[in-house]
Amino acid sequence: MIGSLRPGVLAWCAFPPLLLQCFALNSTAALTWPTWLLVISAMVKLWKCRKPFDRRLVALLQLLSAGLLAAQLQSLAATTLQLIVASTALAGLLSHELQGLLSFRGLMQRSLQLLAAALPVALVLFLFVPRIPPLWTTQLGPTRGAVSGLSPDLDPLRISELAMVDASAARMTVSQGAVLPVDAYWRVLVHEMFDGRRWQHRDSPAPSRSSRDGPRDAVINQWWVVEPSATRALPWDGRSGPVVADQWIAPEGELLMDAASRQRRTFRLMGSDDAQRWRFRPPLTSEVQLPPEGLLRLRQLGEGFRTLPTDRERLAAVEQWFRSQPFRYSLQPGAVSDLDVFLFDRQVGFCGHYASALAAVLRAADVPARVVSGYRGGQRVKPLGGVAYLELRQSDAHAWVEVWLDGSGWQRVDPTLWIAAPTAEVPLSPQAPSAEISAPEPSWWHWIQRQWWGLDLAWTRWWLGFDQSSQQIWLQQLFGDQQQWLGLSLMLASMAALGLGWVMLRHSSAGRHPLDRSLRLLAKFGVWPGPGESFGQLCQRAASDHPDQADLLASMADLQQRTAHAPLSASKRRDLLRQWRIIRRRLRSCL
Repeated sequence: MIGSLRPGVLAWCAFPPLLLQCFALNSTAALTWPTWLLVISAMVKLWKCRKPFDRRLVALLQLLSAGLLAAQLQSLAATTLQLIVASTALAGLLSHELQGLLSFRGLMQRSLQLLAAALPVALVLFLFVPRIPPLWTTQLGPTRGAVSGLSPDLDPLRISELAMVDASAARMTVSQGAVLPVDAYWRVLVHEMFDGRRWQHRDSPAPSRSSRDGPRDAVINQWWVVEPSATRALPWDGRSGPVVADQWIAPEGELLMDAASRQRRTFRLMGSDDAQRWRFRPPLTSEVQLPPEGLLRLRQLGEGFRTLPTDRERLAAVEQWFRSQPFRYSLQPGAVSDLDVFLFDRQVGFCGHYASALAAVLRAADVPARVVSGYRGGQRVKPLGGVAYLELRQSDAHAWVEVWLDGSGWQRVDPTLWIAAPTAEVPLSPQAPSAEISAPEPSWWHWIQRQWWGLDLAWTRWWLGFDQSSQQIWLQQLFGDQQQWLGLSLMLASMAALGLGWVMLRHSSAGRHPLDRSLRLLAKFGVWPGPGESFGQLCQRAASDHPDQADLLASMADLQQRTAHAPLSASKRRDLLRQWRIIRRRLRSCL
């Protein structure tokens, strides 16, 4: 029976959800290996458990492991698993301490009551204790694991086949009443350095803290959740501005944060008149550098356009040349040696090929150009509960070109739109110019997955969204200029939360003991204890009033006497409590 579980069984049940989360950790993060060490230590300690102190230590190690995992994994699924670990660890400890007095259901119920009693204190700490930047983003080695598909180096020529990865990249929702932009370009990385084959990204130096704007009580128009990434750059629309001081817009038009995130990250964007200043930053030397002399045919093609008087006319002529060529879009282009071979011989590729070739030709035509990688489009998802959101997948990754035009600044040009639509034999891509082709209906699994993501987005928005800047804004609204009252308010709120938790715990534990339940049952038969009357005498009086239940009442009195006073082993106590529950059910059926 589930009510006769041994004390160690529940403690072992906490390890599967712990291990499941450990396998989801990034192996390069600083807290990953201490977390693994705690979990393995708890397993070894439970296996070698001999004393009551050992079981208490195992429960403590399990709770500490759940806390470390909560610092690294904050999704709805991870938080659910952490709650399961905490409740199961407490239930295992209660099972050992109470020596079988409660069934499995009673142990889990009591465990959840303990967690609920601790909730007021946790809420006070969550709202009032000043937050510090996370310490667990330190990288211990080369980046591996679940990271964004975008890379600082863009080298499409060496790719013979591009795999379509459908992993999640980011999710975004907008303010109430706004329309989700499902066909937008989301810029992430700018690649301005070209060595003849690769387009490389240059990290912009971080501005000083004093030069950044602090947290502002701004009107938020976009709210993002992004997956772990190998870069500091975040997806954005090129028009909105950051809200917090640890994010800023680089002169190249990249939205950057202080450090690459080893975990899921949230950020908010607001409408800003200054967010597009990057568009008018004059080209750098690296953005006008001519292609290497080894690309003879490409340079000759570009130099032929220099006779045109303006950069706009040169861009139009280059576009006309691209449209006149028999280029084809394909995810299996085959590796090529250089851009000359691609432009004039192979003429088969995906967005990275065409963006790289166009930027090189424009530079050869003396028009400043650079390659930008990010995401295009996305899918609008409307969950059954919650607001609609835009889902960006790794398969939405895209590359395009930005061209410097006198009087207009940096302008986006997407050469993939100039290429003929792929044939039936070529796999389609979200970046292919085939928007008129309707997407297939999602399977039942994808539908369930997107509903869950909607719930996860709402949870993450509430949980991760209350970061350091949000807390500062909230405290400023609460206290104004009287921040010196924060410490006293924290102390008073903590005392009130402790009192509330104690009241909740006492109220939930009232009447849970077998004797209390037996007394309530006898009260339903109309029998209440008198002054100085023992439980056995009370059952005798109840038997005289209800002679048809005399045997059951005598057995209940005997079981109560034995469980309360006789020296019993844990297995014997569980057996007696099981008999008591059977008698109680039979008596209740007579009411």
